Amino acid sequence: MQTSNSFFLKNEYLYTNCFMKTTHIPIKATGRFSQLICDYLDKNKKLEQFYNNFPNIESFKDQIQRKKISYSRQHRNILVNVLKDQYNGINVTEEVKNHLELIGKENTFTVTTGHQLCLMTGPLYFIYKIISTINLCKQLKEKYPESNFVPIYWMASEDHDFDEINSFQFKNKYFTWKKDYNGAVGQLSLNNLEKVLDDFESILDNKIESTDIKNLIKKSYRKAKNLAEATFLMVNELFGKSGLLVIEPHNKKLKTQFVPYIKDELLNQKNYSEVIKQTELLKNIYDKNYSSQVNPRIINLFYLTKKNRFRIEKIDKDFTLIDTEKKFSKKEILELLHKNPERFSPNVILRPLYQEVILPNICYIGGAGEIAYWLQLKKMFDRNNVLFPSLLLRNSVLLYSEKQKNKTLKLNLNVTDLFLNREKLINQKIQQLSKINLDLSFLKKKLKKQFIFLKDLSDKTDKSFIGAVRAQEKKQINGIDKLEKRLHKAQKRVYKDELNRLTHLHDQLFPNDQLQERNFNFFTFYHEIGHKMIPILLNTLNPLTTNFTLIKY
Repeated sequence: MQTSNSFFLKNEYLYTNCFMKTTHIPIKATGRFSQLICDYLDKNKKLEQFYNNFPNIESFKDQIQRKKISYSRQHRNILVNVLKDQYNGINVTEEVKNHLELIGKENTFTVTTGHQLCLMTGPLYFIYKIISTINLCKQLKEKYPESNFVPIYWMASEDHDFDEINSFQFKNKYFTWKKDYNGAVGQLSLNNLEKVLDDFESILDNKIESTDIKNLIKKSYRKAKNLAEATFLMVNELFGKSGLLVIEPHNKKLKTQFVPYIKDELLNQKNYSEVIKQTELLKNIYDKNYSSQVNPRIINLFYLTKKNRFRIEKIDKDFTLIDTEKKFSKKEILELLHKNPERFSPNVILRPLYQEVILPNICYIGGAGEIAYWLQLKKMFDRNNVLFPSLLLRNSVLLYSEKQKNKTLKLNLNVTDLFLNREKLINQKIQQLSKINLDLSFLKKKLKKQFIFLKDLSDKTDKSFIGAVRAQEKKQINGIDKLEKRLHKAQKRVYKDELNRLTHLHDQLFPNDQLQERNFNFFTFYHEIGHKMIPILLNTLNPLTTNFTLIKY
């Protein structure tokens, strides 16, 4: 390890939020989150049994005490040694160096977020996950000064979904890395990535921010031998000043700690039934229409080779690598497990268990989809006698410029209005602009009352008319719906220019009618905001709030 300045270690790192405006709206009010997540944030009693210690600052006291008891000295020693090995030869800040020492102490705990190894950090929310993790550690230290809290980024280096990570969007241009690969993405060689990096750098201007981006690429992707190393280096450069530790879980020493759980999965295959039970309980207790986020397999493990990742299934008495002719007897696969545990890779079901076994972790921070699938796992954790972490929804942010704010005002809207999906927003704007009431729902209500009378009359006279009455009702209601749509279409033509401006603005802030953070890349905004961007986010985002944050820069 070498001590070094972080990418953002400049005077701007002390930037405060006094020059920008922050607005908060409840997550539920955005209309952009599932009912499950809204109910979780509201602490709906029907969900209580599916998680452990809802994340408020007071509840972490119990989480800390329970993890301290359950996390062994042996596991901590192995973790410290592995982290120091992984940071060996890498330039680190004093903050990272300090956390590498602190994590060896029994009163140190981690807060973790995980994410795929997306090219150039991928969608913007990856940055928000990490900042939520860093900021929660700060708040916990203030509340519990006798303990230490270290933020962790868990690299999903054993994923194989290359098509999900091989592109990023900078402003309105997509950059895609084309390559055939079926193995764990962390081991993916970068030998043909230069063309993508060159194409990206070629569109950058001469601003100082462009030079910074090029230097960051030089220190990560152009220096690393594989995707895991490149991601490690980039994240370390971006967040080293905040003391974030990056962990590569594809490691023999770490996997050795997980061997008993892998062996249990191979021989007993009970985790499948525990996840199924909890999923059924969610349907029976919470919502009969609940749809599972993830589906367990009988064996939730892959077998890794240098170029591929194969699902393990038990067929008759043998363990088979799917899509190959390779089979292992019980004795052979257990010998292989003890000799090469790093070759056994947990899938989406077992990965959270692996994480909580090897880390002194008290909280996992994830997106809405991640929280949803963690809510299927507590019974599995209980069966394995592993403490279930507190689950915290990451911060969500909408970044908008002064120019975009002015455009919103000229359209006689608030920025919060833009959370409506595009069609509803356009219809709302038409109603605002038009002096004609285009809502014909009152006519449909009157029509339905008339047909109630006709149905009643038919029932008293000739019940065979009921079918004809219902058909006529449906025809006339459909007719009013069509007229309503034609009226809206006509008004769209009348107000075409203003609606085009609205659509253009909405597409800038909600591209493809989705949240900004799911489309744009961090460097799109870094290119505009510069070194103060990460400090703005660090100084603004409160991980324990249930609000969506809007920041004008």
